[in-house]
Amino acid sequence: MVLIDTIATNKIGDLEYRAGRVFPFGASVVENGVNFSIYSKEATSCTLVLYHHGALNPFVEIEIPSKFKTGNVYSIMVFGLNVDTVEYGYRFDGPFIPEKGLLFDKSKVLLDPYAKSVSGISVWGKKPDEKNTFIQRGQIIREDYDWEGDNLLGYNMNELCIYEMHVRSFTMNDKSVRHKGTFYGLIEKIPYLKKLGINCIELMPIFEFNEFENEREYNGNRLLNYWGYSTACFFAPKAGYAVSSVFGMEADELKNLIKQLHKNGIEIILDVVFNHTAEGNENGPYISYKGIDNRTYYMLTPEGYYYNFSGCGNTFNGNNAVVRVMILDCLRYWVSSYHVDGFRFDLASILTRNSDGTPMFSPPLLELLANDPVLGKAKLIAEAWDAGGLYQVGSFPSWNRFSEWNGKYRDCIRRFIKGSAEDATELYWRIGGSKDIYGDRGSTASVNFVTCHDGFTLYDMVSYNDKHNEANGENGCDGSNDNNSWNCGIEGKTNDESVNTLRMRQIRNAFTILLTSRGVPMILSGDEFANTQFGNNNAYCQDNEVSWLDWSYLKLNKALFEYVRNLIEFRKRHPVLRNTTYDEAPNGTGYPELSFHSEIPWEYDILAPRLVLGYMYAEDHVKYGLKKDSFIYVGINAHWEEHVIELPIIPSGMKWHLAADSRKGVANANAKIILCEEGHVLLESRSAIVLIAK
Repeated sequence: MVLIDTIATNKIGDLEYRAGRVFPFGASVVENGVNFSIYSKEATSCTLVLYHHGALNPFVEIEIPSKFKTGNVYSIMVFGLNVDTVEYGYRFDGPFIPEKGLLFDKSKVLLDPYAKSVSGISVWGKKPDEKNTFIQRGQIIREDYDWEGDNLLGYNMNELCIYEMHVRSFTMNDKSVRHKGTFYGLIEKIPYLKKLGINCIELMPIFEFNEFENEREYNGNRLLNYWGYSTACFFAPKAGYAVSSVFGMEADELKNLIKQLHKNGIEIILDVVFNHTAEGNENGPYISYKGIDNRTYYMLTPEGYYYNFSGCGNTFNGNNAVVRVMILDCLRYWVSSYHVDGFRFDLASILTRNSDGTPMFSPPLLELLANDPVLGKAKLIAEAWDAGGLYQVGSFPSWNRFSEWNGKYRDCIRRFIKGSAEDATELYWRIGGSKDIYGDRGSTASVNFVTCHDGFTLYDMVSYNDKHNEANGENGCDGSNDNNSWNCGIEGKTNDESVNTLRMRQIRNAFTILLTSRGVPMILSGDEFANTQFGNNNAYCQDNEVSWLDWSYLKLNKALFEYVRNLIEFRKRHPVLRNTTYDEAPNGTGYPELSFHSEIPWEYDILAPRLVLGYMYAEDHVKYGLKKDSFIYVGINAHWEEHVIELPIIPSGMKWHLAADSRKGVANANAKIILCEEGHVLLESRSAIVLIAK
């Protein structure tokens, strides 16, 4: 039996077209053709615009007949296209009434919000043709990548050690990498990541953006939209991060990176920016959403202006029913088609706001993401604040699915190690997993960090009292003024060896606390070898040595790298450090699972200011599936004087072994060195030790 297609087609030039399928949205390959589907509630017409690759003018425009429209969706199926060379966009007609938020302009060709690939800025730093009025165009990709059986690794949150990085910054200054600043370059660095011991990378934005947005020159340097927190298309990888983008193969290159990471036991989390887009405010460009359905996609005032809770000109209307479905479709796509392991949501508190900007107790978008079956194993991490003043650390609507960047952890650790005795009270909670903040959500709700991309590097945190952002050309008005940093006596680079020695010790102190705290540790790339940004705490526009990791520091500070590597390995070996709850009660060892101590064991007033403290984990071998019990003692001295601390009495036959000493700069995950004086230990000024009794 032969089935004959009897659906009538229309002809335009060499192409044929007919009514399309509503789902899926975007451009998808069908037999002998391409199906195009796009939503607009308030447009009066929609025209599909087709280009040959790189051509300034379209070779055909097809106004989608009204009979092809279903509800508010325009769909059309076009036959005879060369999928590998065609580029596309849309024109939308409709009312232009700015005071009502209606901004239709048929003269503009617009990018499909669901485009899976975007051309126009395919080579990083190469400016597009100024004559081109439609730069970022949709391209059609074939979903035929061979994953060779790969799937999500499925680590539990408490198993992660996250490493935050920028794709370009990570390899641009590395002589060992052939394809610098690209996804392929990251593949070349996987052996380094494995050696360090991290098992999850968190990439700063890799969705398509325009690095030339707000491009300017200052003091002879070209400043760009370097970080990419200004998305043009949520479904397409940044072509400029791919060696193969000139061949339209950036999707496969990224998939190959993810597959290789998974083969090496490393998960990947994407930093996603659903709080605003690259279209800016009323004076911003038409790229996509503004001209397709402005009142659907953005939060608008009654006068048609843009609410600006993002600090970037506009605010995405995430809890609109259409927009939240688009966001869900996007995240599902990255999980299913790219095997991404999770997402970190930039300025996530915006996603809790209603269309008028008021915070919602139970925002539908977050509930949808938390309970979606496709995202069921994906990590979801919120930056639980926004630029409009909404701060939700500990109160972010989570449905027990979202973890949070714990900004309170960062601030507390920074203040304490520079010598703030008053912060010892809070430090008690932060080390124990921040129960005071997260309650029944468990310690893995807390992503612990001391530094991240936004702010000082760890080296700069101990080398600068003040930010030095002059190179950004904003008269020092950008970047945070509240850094809780201390320069150890001299501002910036110095040849004073005593100052440099103290700085490295302070870095090790921070790592020691971070990697022995309950919660999920996150490390900023380069901190493990004391990379610097020369005091710039907001390098968002610096595509140069300010942002690029200087890998010569790895050789110079090899001891620091080894210290961090060994602490990561130590954490992996001892599951008591990764407990998902806040257990402090006695366990099978007969000791409290987590206890705090002053210079005298078991004497600790959590309300008393102090600069010297110890905390001990009792690791029950039965509970954690180990061969035998062990005890881990961490001693911290943030004082500028040395202190002798007594150690808790441990079971007969056990001896204290040294696992890490920040003063000497040594760490050994095997902890083979036995302490001679087992009853007490000298904590030198501004130092930390990790001991294990076994």
